[in-house]
Amino acid sequence: MERINQIICEKRTYSKEFHSHQHAFGQFLFPLQGSLDIQTSQQELHLEPNYVFYLPPNSHHHYRSVDRNEFLILDIPMHYLPNHTESMHIRLDKQWNAIRYLLLEEADIKNDLSSLTDLTRYVTKKLQTSNPPSIDYIHKHFKEPIRLETLASIEHYHPVYYSEWFKKKTGKSPQAYILKLRLQEAEHLLLTTGWPISRISEELGFENGSSFTRWFVRHKGMAPKKYRYL
Repeated sequence: MERINQIICEKRTYSKEFHSHQHAFGQFLFPLQGSLDIQTSQQELHLEPNYVFYLPPNSHHHYRSVDRNEFLILDIPMHYLPNHTESMHIRLDKQWNAIRYLLLEEADIKNDLSSLTDLTRYVTKKLQTSNPPSIDYIHKHFKEPIRLETLASIEHYHPVYYSEWFKKKTGKSPQAYILKLRLQEAEHLLLTTGWPISRISEELGFENGSSFTRWFVRHKGMAPKKYRYL
């Protein structure tokens, strides 16, 4: 298995044929031109220029690019990485665009690795602090119906594997995680606003106040009005 001792930041191209390997280091892939098909045991994704992908160490993967391509690659030795990192498929926002720009600058500097080392340490911290995209999606949409298949597709996981992955990540099933967020929001609105039950039920995506009340009683053991005036 391929190992490295120092950080490598460089541009690479890939062929149309599928290649398979795994390596004992982490890797960030930033498409600059074209796209890349990547398959792991849990994921299949089509990596395009408005995204970045992090591939953790020891992850066996197949990859190819069927079009003209160029990628900025950051290979990170194990001793720079947090323990037990997982793959991340991240849309390039302003912050990640800035990171890509700085890495492109460093890719042209071969003799002095000090700035690249500092930048790499910053990037690896984001592996610990960033929420996976599907969990960000839940926090933005928990008031709406959310299908397991939707969440799995965001991470490019199979639904069965996604449920296992999610429970390892959060300690809860996706359904229990969403339920907790909805209950917390219901409790917050009951205690901090004077909104009528009908408005709170509408805010949380229920058809009417009666369905919200039944749901709240089932999970909290008391009616919303009683909870409000405890």
